[in-house]
Parts: sequence; structure tokens; C-alpha cells
Amino acid sequence: MSKVPINQIDCLPSILDNPLTCPGLFYATPAQDGIISRIRIPGGILTTQQTRVVAEYATCFGGDKSVHVTNRANLQVRGVQVRGVQVRGVQVRGVQALQAALFSLQQVRLAGIAEVDHIRNIMASPTAGIDQDELIDTRYLVRDLDNYIQSHREVAGLSPKFSVAFDGGGISICQQVNEITFAAVKIDTSVYFHLLMAGEATNILLKPEQCLFVVAALVRVYLNEVDANQKRKPRLKKLFQDKGILKYLQQAQSYLPFPLTFSEFTYNQRINTNHHLGVHPQRQEGFSYIGVVLPLGKLDIDQLYQLATLADTYGGGSLRLTPWQNLIISDIRNEFIPQVQEIIKNMGLHWSATHIYGNLVACTGNKGCAASATDTKGDALVLAEYLQQHITFDVPIKIHFTGCSKSCAYHGKSDITLLGASQFENGKTIEGYQVFVGSYKHPFGREIYSFIHKEQVPKVILRLVQVYKIMRVNNDESFGECVDRYTASELQRWFHVGGIE
Repeated sequence: MSKVPINQIDCLPSILDNPLTCPGLFYATPAQDGIISRIRIPGGILTTQQTRVVAEYATCFGGDKSVHVTNRANLQVRGVQVRGVQVRGVQVRGVQALQAALFSLQQVRLAGIAEVDHIRNIMASPTAGIDQDELIDTRYLVRDLDNYIQSHREVAGLSPKFSVAFDGGGISICQQVNEITFAAVKIDTSVYFHLLMAGEATNILLKPEQCLFVVAALVRVYLNEVDANQKRKPRLKKLFQDKGILKYLQQAQSYLPFPLTFSEFTYNQRINTNHHLGVHPQRQEGFSYIGVVLPLGKLDIDQLYQLATLADTYGGGSLRLTPWQNLIISDIRNEFIPQVQEIIKNMGLHWSATHIYGNLVACTGNKGCAASATDTKGDALVLAEYLQQHITFDVPIKIHFTGCSKSCAYHGKSDITLLGASQFENGKTIEGYQVFVGSYKHPFGREIYSFIHKEQVPKVILRLVQVYKIMRVNNDESFGECVDRYTASELQRWFHVGGIE
């Protein structure tokens, strides 16, 4: 996997034909729409000072004057160009200007050391510390792990896919794919973390103070097994699979100051919905947070600056990014909520959980990823505009566009999934989608259409929603619950497979 240090950034054109490079700040990552910069945001929480530094970086070097929230609560700046900027009236050369910008990011703790820049973002619930239902505030655990990563350069020998998540028991992130997950559970009056490895339950319960030791031990086993100079390193979960989780844990035990013990506890994964959108009371009396809908995770620079000002004026001085490509403004006094809602509306953004953009997710698409068969982002925008003109959603319906079967943008079950595909017709490659619905055993649900042209997508999805509104038993029945009650042949007949109206 080719990587180019930022101090050699003049060499960028030599790697533009390599679509496998992992995004970061200190390594150039090419895509169809230009170079990608990925900014790790541990736990997804940004101070307003950090927000403004990111906005300045995107203004100076971004191609489309916007930032993008990813499904790991990172930020991406796309179409990055190495160009000179004016600093106090003095023109600074492109490479020097970019290095200065990266230094500014480091100064506000958004860019660590270059060696570990490829490591995936540490995930946590976006409502950590404010959630009325959480069992434990995981923010300090995120900070401790990030400090560990930044201070142990040997971690650079890990696969770029190495990922850790802390689920504190409030809004769940356990559906997000992580190689190591600590899921909070309460037994009697004590809170423990259940250890999940590659998404599989281990039945090992840990005290909060033991979690970092376990991560370090699992890392040590990996580094002992894998050649640090190997270009394409295997994922940690592959070692779990090759060795077997039990054998891997036995090896990790030798690096731990306490015994790993298995319990009879039965782990049940909680299913998350987009209930973080809209206004919700915090555990702090008299305060609420508001979940803001971002159109496919995209914010223009002006909106980013305005949100920072809004958080300073009415909130706690931070923005919380979510793995569902939205954001949260917290610590708003209840009496100021109507004013905050009005300001958000005037910015061209929304907060309703039933808004089409609140439940529409799309991967990068073929503009930024060679694996994608379709322009998922563009097609999702066309769908959103069409649906807003033709129907009103009274309950959330999750619609997921994915350009390939890896499903990078969303790993949970969607109500409707559109999987990118292509056909060769009349001497041309035609982009289109397979369409799946419900929560059937297939990872994407039940297949309803094996292929539809991308131009047909808006009418097909409109038809699915219309049929659901007719067939549901009451207004509380979700789309997934409704379609799961019927056979494939019944669904296909109702949805007019073979003849889209």
C-alpha cells in the first residue's frame, strides 16, 4: 500500500493511479475527485477551536470548500490541492503552507504523530457523558487510548484497519464494524465492559480500568506475529479467525497483569435507531442536545463556522460527530432550544428524525472509490430531491446506497438497501442497482429488484414507501417490520417487479 509522507508531497502525481492508499493527514490519498485528507476525531467530539482550524484548512486546501463526516465520525476534506496561501500579506509556497496548516492541526490536538496517522478513529457513542440512558461515560477511555496510540510508535506496525470502540450503554455503536469493542453492561450494581473481538462475543467481562491493558496486549500479540515491514498487513480480525479467538486470548494473557476470566453472561446486541436526531433531554438537568441532519454527511465551510458560533453561543463549545454522518450540539439550556432550531433552519439544515436526509446514507461512490460500481452520493442526492417533492415521511425509513458489497458507509440493517451494479447494454456500461428490503437473512435484506437503471431509482423508492404506507398495520409499524410479514412473491407483486410505474 503506497504512502507518501507530507514532506515529499511534490511527488503526489506518482501515486494517483493507486486507489488503495489509506486516507490520513500525513499521507496523500488519491481519488477521482482529488486528494483526500482524513482527520481523526477520537470519540467524534470537536471543540469549536478545533472546528475553526479544520474550517480554515478546508478553505485553504479543499477542492469543494466543504467537509464530510464519515461513518467513523472522522472528518474528510476532499479534492485537496497543494497551493500557496497569503499569510499576513506574504505569499507562502504550497508545500510550506500545507505543512504549516498541519502544524496548526497538531497544535489543537487534531493531528498526532505521522507514524500512527493511518490508524482508524477510536469510536464512542456521540452522546457520551450526556446520555440519560448510558451506564458509563466513555470519554476518558477514548482519551487514554488515543494517548497510548500517540505515545507508542510501535503501533505503526498495525494494519490501517485496526479499530476500537467504546459503547457506554446509551446510543449504541455496536453495529459499527470494529475489531475490538468494549460494550458496557450492568451486573447487579457494577458496570463492566463486555469484550467483543471482530464483532463476536467473548463472554469476558472487564472493569473499565482494565480495557486499555487488554488493547495493548492484543496489539502485542499482533506485532509479534506480523512482519512490521510487510506492505499489506493482515487485519487483526484475520488473526483472530486464523488462530481462533481463544488461542489469541491465551497469548494475550501473558502480557496482562490480571487474569482474563469467562463469565456466564449472555451478550445481546442492542439495535440503534436515529433517535439522536431532534431535541433530547440530557442527564444534566435543564439542558438538552439537538441532533442535526447533514445532507449525506456534507457541510460547507460557512455552515461549519456558523455551527461553531452556535455551539459557543448556546451550547457547551463543542460539536459531536456521529457514525451516522450527522452531528450533535450539546449542553443547550432548554429555554434556548427554539432559538437554536430557528438558526439551524436558517442555515439550510434540519433536525427532524423523519427528514429524508436523516435516514439516507451513501458510501463515497465511484467518484472517490475504485471499488464502487456507481456514483452513490450523486444518485442519493437525486433521490432525496425527488422524494421531498413527492412524499412526506411520517416515520424514519433508513435508505442505504452502497457501491459494492463491502458496505463501507453503513454496517447495520437498513429498511431499503441499494447495491451498486452495472450492465453492458448497446455497447455501453449502464449503472444501476440491486434493491433489497427488510431484515431478511441476506446481509442486505430480501432482494426485490435484481437490477434497475439508476434513472429508475427515485420512482422505485417512492413506490416502496407508498406501498408501505398502505400495507402497514398502524402508523407505529416500521418499514422493516411491515415488509418482513410478507413473502418474497407477495412483495414483488405489490412492488410491481418487471414493470415500474
